[in-house]
Amino acid sequence: MSHARNDDPTGAAKSEIPEAPGAEVPGALEPGAEPGPPPPAAKPAGKPAAGRKGKVKSTRISGTWIAVIVAIVVLALLLVFILQNLDTATVHFLGASGSMPLAVAMLFAAIAGAALVALIGGARILQLRKQARRRR
Repeated sequence: MSHARNDDPTGAAKSEIPEAPGAEVPGALEPGAEPGPPPPAAKPAGKPAAGRKGKVKSTRISGTWIAVIVAIVVLALLLVFILQNLDTATVHFLGASGSMPLAVAMLFAAIAGAALVALIGGARILQLRKQARRRR
């Protein structure tokens, strides 16, 4: 029988077998200690624990996929909002005035607000990076 890590047939990895008499083995029992399950760090990586199904870790791609789906739903709701609010509204801003659909005016206001938040957030991130560089 072949073992992937050249383990001993008894199940102990070669790294757990002492090479010289009296050599200490990490995780070995002290004289008089009761045997018990090995600590979690002693379990080989890549093998799920007995009785438990392997849990799939989320990845960046899966997070991006979820974000794309949420963005599509938000855009669909935004399109419905715009199509239902096509009444013309007069907009006054800094002495200028004009008329446009109400939903488009609200969309421009939301975009302007998001841009302002992004600008302030970006300035704060740069400030924190500069402080972190000084501390190193």
